[in-house]
This record gives sequence, structure tokens and C-alpha cells, in this order.
Amino acid sequence: MSDSAVVEPGVGTNLGREAGIAHPVKARARRGPVTRLRQAGPALAASLRTSSGRLAWARLLLAGVSGYVLHLAFPGIGIWPLAPVGVAGLAVATRGVSGRFGALLGFVFGLVFFLRLIPWIGIYVGALPWVALSITEALYVAAMGALLPRVWRARGGLPGLLLASGGLWVAQEAVRGRWPFGGFPWGRLAFSQSDAPTAPLASIGGAPLVSFAVAVAGTLLAWAVVKAGPVLRSRAVRQLALPALGVALALAVMGLGTLIPLPTEGDSTTRVAAVQGNVPRAGLDFNSQRRAVLDNHVNATMQLAQKVATGEAEPPDVVLWPENASDIDPYINADAAAEISAATDAIGVPILIGAVVQGPGDYVSNTGIVWRPDEGAGTGDDSTYVKRHPAPFGEYMPYRDFFRLFSSKVDLISKDFVSGDKLRDNPVGVMRMGTEGQVRVGDVICFEVAYDSLVRDSVKAGATMLAVQTNNATFGYTDESVQQLAQSQLRAIESGRTVVNISTVGVSGIILPDGTVVARSGHYTQDVLEATVPLRTELTIATRVGEWPEWILTALALGLVLGTALSRREKTS
Repeated sequence: MSDSAVVEPGVGTNLGREAGIAHPVKARARRGPVTRLRQAGPALAASLRTSSGRLAWARLLLAGVSGYVLHLAFPGIGIWPLAPVGVAGLAVATRGVSGRFGALLGFVFGLVFFLRLIPWIGIYVGALPWVALSITEALYVAAMGALLPRVWRARGGLPGLLLASGGLWVAQEAVRGRWPFGGFPWGRLAFSQSDAPTAPLASIGGAPLVSFAVAVAGTLLAWAVVKAGPVLRSRAVRQLALPALGVALALAVMGLGTLIPLPTEGDSTTRVAAVQGNVPRAGLDFNSQRRAVLDNHVNATMQLAQKVATGEAEPPDVVLWPENASDIDPYINADAAAEISAATDAIGVPILIGAVVQGPGDYVSNTGIVWRPDEGAGTGDDSTYVKRHPAPFGEYMPYRDFFRLFSSKVDLISKDFVSGDKLRDNPVGVMRMGTEGQVRVGDVICFEVAYDSLVRDSVKAGATMLAVQTNNATFGYTDESVQQLAQSQLRAIESGRTVVNISTVGVSGIILPDGTVVARSGHYTQDVLEATVPLRTELTIATRVGEWPEWILTALALGLVLGTALSRREKTS
């Protein structure tokens, strides 16, 4: 293959194109891919120093501001209408630029967004993991940014533009949520919409359809801005009808979910009590007083039993404890087992406890165990669940020797957690609870709530309600807990199930199948949440169709982008 290529027109060589500026003079030179790669960095830097580079700096600033605006839509701040505004800003910034510059814009957008969204990653372990994860996540947005300029040239006019842009957002989130190490889905557009009118769309197409709707609405806003530019410059205000139409369509897309009915009742009801026992202190050493954490949950349950005995509280059918409620293995520690049994016998119904269990071998297991009155710890698939997706760098350390070169904190994880997938043929945890085993609780532990397939597996296996057992003590007084609670809200709508998000320290919540939070705790308090909730067996459309909406939207978007690229190549050949 010869070392030749066509150089795009611009300031000098291809600099104007990198800055998003067209040049009327065409030039050709013979340069190969290696030469282009070597010159890309200096060429881009030079373009930013030229007069045309001033527009490039404006685009970079717009991308960064848009990333910041998007983070404001997520819980903690929670201004959900800003999600499509953030998407619109990136779309406008990438219009008319090259793929390389689009990738840079996407990276800037993603870096600002994730640095502001997940600072809790480094709250007790320093800035390195927070910054490293933010950079890694931003690279996915950079890959999307490289393709966004092409969506403005997609076939099919405005519908083609919307499908390509929305589908690229879905594709980016799909890959980011799966790879590497099982992915990190935090920051999906859908997770900003748990209280928005777009949320009911999750019952039809899951989180991917909600993200798609937000991205489409944002692209419509961007299209309106582009159409309004010439009109405002010419002061022909009467011609603002087209931009106004774009804004109106964006609002309509964001409101589509209001047309979707959501269930509020079920086949039966059950009384649930969720115990948030609290911990002695926040931080990585929250479990240094492991017995105190266990005692807190035992005592809170005993107090509930006393209230039931005196008629101050209704007797529950199901009691749920959070992840890490017992970091003392109750299978091998008789004192811990006796404490749990005392609480279970006092309340008179099964308790789902979260425990750290030793084994197999040198591993440990993040386990949900159904503990029954007068029986103790249950066994089998309907009484135990081992977390299927341990968090990399949080519960196990991949490539430990390599990452130790960057930080000695890797050895804070002294033992790796094992995946439940490796322990049994049927790892999905659907627990039989209630006085007669009539309540089928699907167990989801901590970050697993962010993964579509893990939640869907529990529902398809027969869960009539979901329990999200979590421990937020390692993230301090940050927005991590409310971000996770919002994900549980979306899962309730998506699955048509009651979801109980129970944390050691809060924020905990009991959520109805329509996403309504009927009971909610504070942060770092001891509390017991109680509610009578519906149990449902009917599957939502989203549960039935599974991953198909995600793959179809991704395939259509990539097809449009690829078709546009091939069409341009044919015209220039």
C-alpha cells in the first residue's frame, strides 16, 4: 500500500478542518497513515493558535460546559430537564468538524461530566482512582464524539439525524456498560430521569429507550439552534417557525412517557420492613467494628419486634437487611449466628441478611442469606444468593501486580470476592420469604442494580419484588447513595416490581412499581422503613424484549453513520 492520502482543505494543510472551518482552496499531498498520525497532535495544536482556532476553542468550551450541565441533571442536583440540554451542547459543538476534533470534543465533554458525577470514587482512597476512572469513561464518549459529526450528514433528513444521534448514545452506553471487567454503566442518560416524564418509557424499552429519548430530544434542541442561527443573524424573526418546531418536538419527546400507564396494584400485597442499622463511622474502616454494625441491625429489628408486640407497628411479612449487615461470617461464627437468630425469632418472620462469607478457598463471597425463625440460615438457590458481579477495584483487584505500580492502595483488598456465577449452575437469586414462602424476592446487591441483565434475570426467574441490598458507608456523605436510589426507581418502572433499596447508612427507600418512593430514610441514621406493597407476576414489555431495543437502535445508528461515510467516499473517488 502506498504512503499516500488526500489532505483536507484548511489553514495550511488540514488545520482548518480540525477547527471546524472550511477553506475554499483544495490541496493534495501524498501522506500515509503513519505520517498523518505523527502530525495530528502538532497540527491540532497549531490550528488552535490560528484565527480559525478561536472557533475551535469556543467549541471546546461549549463541550466542557455541556458536560457540566449534564451532570446537573443527575441526583444530587437532580435538574432532569438539563439532560437533553447537555446532549444538545455536544451535538452543536461537533457539527461540521472532523472526526479527530469530534473525538477531542467528546473527550472534554465526558471528562468534565464524569469528574463531576463520580467524585465519590476517590473520597477515601485519593484522587487517582477517581481521575483514572473518569478518563477511562470519557474515552467512550470520545469514540462517540468521533462519529457525531457524521450524524449531521446522515441520510433521511431530520429523522435520520435523530435516529443516528440517539442510537450512538445508546451504543456508547451499551459498550461502556459491558467492557472492560464487566463495564461501568454509571452516568447513563436514563439514570438522570427517574423522576422525569420520560421514565415510563423504561417499561417498554428499558433504560436504553429512556436514554434514546433524551438523546433525541437533545438533538432536536441542537437542530433548532442550528436553524435559528441564520434567522437571528438576518433578524428575520418571522422565520423562527422551524427552530420553534424543533423545540416543540423536543418537549413532545420528553413528555411521551406520560402516555404510558404504569401499574400501581398487584396480584397480592405484602408488608415489608427494611432495616437501616447504620455504622459507627463513615469510610473504608466502617467495618472495623463489625460486631457493632451487626448489633445495630439486630437492635433495630428487636425494637421493631417490640413495637409489633405492643401494637405500635404492623407485623411485617418480610424483613430486609442491607449488604454488609454482618461482615462476621454467621456460618462459622456462633455468636453472630445467635444474634441473627435472636432477631429473627423476635420478629417472627424470615430476614434477608447481607453477609460476607469466607470461601471458597482464599476468596470471600458477598452473600444474601434468608434466615428463618427457629431454623436459622437457609440453604439452596431459594435461600442464598452470591453477588454475580463483584466490583473490580472495589471487591476484587484485577492485575494486582500491575496496578500496584501506580498505588499501594490495591492491597486494601486483601481477599478477592468471588462471582456467584462460578459457584452454581443457577446463580440467579430469587428467595422464598414470607411466613409460607409466598413472597419471591429477587436479590440484587449494590452496583448490580446498574446492570440491565442482572435485574432482568431475577424478574424472569419469578421474582415478585426486588431487594437492592447495598452498603454506601464507603462513599461518605456524597451523592452516590441518591444516584443509586434513582437507579432503583428506574428498575421498578422497567420491571413493574416493588423495589426495596436498603442501605447500611442510607439513603434507603421503598419504591412502588410505578417508581413512587413511599418511604425514604436519611443519611447516616438508624431507621426502619415500613410499607404494604404490591407483589406482581406480570412481565413488562421491557422484560420480555430484553436487549433487543438496545441492539436494534445501535445497529440502525451505526448503519446510518457507515452509510454516510461510504456515500461520501464514493462521491470523492
